[in-house]
Amino acid sequence: MIDPTMEERARAVLARCRAAKRMVVTVESCTGGLLAAALTAIAGSSDVVERGFVTYTNDAKTELVGVPASFLERVGAVSEEVARAMAAGGLAHARADIAVAITGIAGPGGATALKPVGLVHIAAARRDGTVVHERHVFPGDRASVRRASVLAALALIERLAG
Repeated sequence: MIDPTMEERARAVLARCRAAKRMVVTVESCTGGLLAAALTAIAGSSDVVERGFVTYTNDAKTELVGVPASFLERVGAVSEEVARAMAAGGLAHARADIAVAITGIAGPGGATALKPVGLVHIAAARRDGTVVHERHVFPGDRASVRRASVLAALALIERLAG
């Protein structure tokens, strides 16, 4: 669900990207398209949102955006390396200027001793080679983790928009 805070942040991100003449591609795993939904809930977003990929499974990450299977096998889908590869793959498979990728464990299951529920890796990449990564452990239930992930991703897009 797109709440008023998400909508407000999405509007700000769209305005910043529009002013900078930057297009965005999303590559989402645990958020399942919620970031793209937040952005495209705003009328006129098509001048900023180029496309979105929902890469929920490891196969989708490899097939749709070229995440190396070796990364997935070595470090797992919920990792900095995979988030960065998802963002790079988003840029490689779109005509956007900025890619943002989210991979994590929204819960309630799927956690391990080293990867708790709420662990989320977000990476954003720009065509000029700039890449930023954030690691979060968000509290709360599945909906809370997904919402917090989208808000953090929106902040990264805004930061990279310039």
